[in-house]
Amino acid sequence: MLASLTGFVVVGLAILVGYVLGRIDLLGEHARPVLARLTFFVLSPFLLFVVLAEADVRTLFSALLPVSFIAAVAVFVVYVLFARFVWRRPLGDVVIGTLSAGQVNSNNIGIPLSLYLLGSAAYPAPVILMQLLVFTPITMAVLDAVAFGRSSFGRTVRRTLTNPIVIGSALGTVVSISGIELAPIVIEPLRLVADACVPVLLISYGMSLYGQRVLGPSGRRRDIMLATALKLIGMPLVAWAVAEFVFGMSPHEVLVVTVLAALPTAQNVFNYSQRYDVGETIARDTVFLTTIGCVPVILALTLLLG
Repeated sequence: MLASLTGFVVVGLAILVGYVLGRIDLLGEHARPVLARLTFFVLSPFLLFVVLAEADVRTLFSALLPVSFIAAVAVFVVYVLFARFVWRRPLGDVVIGTLSAGQVNSNNIGIPLSLYLLGSAAYPAPVILMQLLVFTPITMAVLDAVAFGRSSFGRTVRRTLTNPIVIGSALGTVVSISGIELAPIVIEPLRLVADACVPVLLISYGMSLYGQRVLGPSGRRRDIMLATALKLIGMPLVAWAVAEFVFGMSPHEVLVVTVLAALPTAQNVFNYSQRYDVGETIARDTVFLTTIGCVPVILALTLLLG
C-alpha cells in the first residue's frame, strides 16, 4: 500500500512547492506564462522523445493500445455530446474538457504508479504513444484554428507538423521502432533536459492553484463534474468491459488496462489550456479533482481485480 502511494506523494510535493511559490509571489507576475511556454516548447518535447525512444516496441503495440484507444474515444464522444450539443460550449472549451475527460496522466503519475503498483514502468508506453501521436496532433490543429482563426488545410497541417510536442513524440517513436540504440553521449544530455519537465510542469500547476477556488463560480461546474466523472468512473468501466469481454485479456492485463484508464487527467491538458488561453478553469479543476479522486479508485481496482 505504501509503495503504491509513492507516485502520488512525489506529484503532491511538487504541486505544493508551486502553490507556496505562488502564495509568496517569489517568481513575479510573469512566472506562470513563462513556465508554461518553457514546458510546452522545450521541456515536453525532450521528455516525450526520451520516453518513447526508450520504450520497448513490443509494449508500444501490445493489446493495451486498442483497449485504451476505445476507452478514451468512448468518453470523448459522451463529453462532446453534452458540452457541444446540449450546453453549447465554445469549441476551445469543448476541446479542453474532452481531453480532461479522457487524456490520462500516463507519464509523471502513470510511470511511477505502474512501477510500484503493477510491477513494470513499461505499461503506460502504449497510452503515451496513442495520446501523443493520435490525440495531440488533432488537438493542436483544432486549438490552432481556434486561437488563430480560420486557416487553410495546408497551414493547419504545417502548424501541426511543426509543433514541438508532435515532433518530439514522432522522433522518439521512430527511434523505438527502428531499434536504434542511442549512445550515452547522445541520450544523457537529452535526458537531463527531459527530467526537468515534470517538476516544472507540476510547480507551474501548483502556482495556478493559489488564489483560485476549486469549483468556483466560473460557470463551468457542470463541465468539470462531467469530465471528472467520466475520467474516474466512465473510462475505467469501459476499459474493463472491452478488455474482459471483447479482447478476452488475462486477469493481469485487465487490471493493467483498467488502472491505466483510471489515472488522473494529464497535466499537459492544463498546459494546452494555458498556451491557447481556453478552458483553463476546466483543465485546472479537473486535474485537481481527478488527482485526488483517483487514489481511492485505483486502490479499489487493485483490490477487486488484483
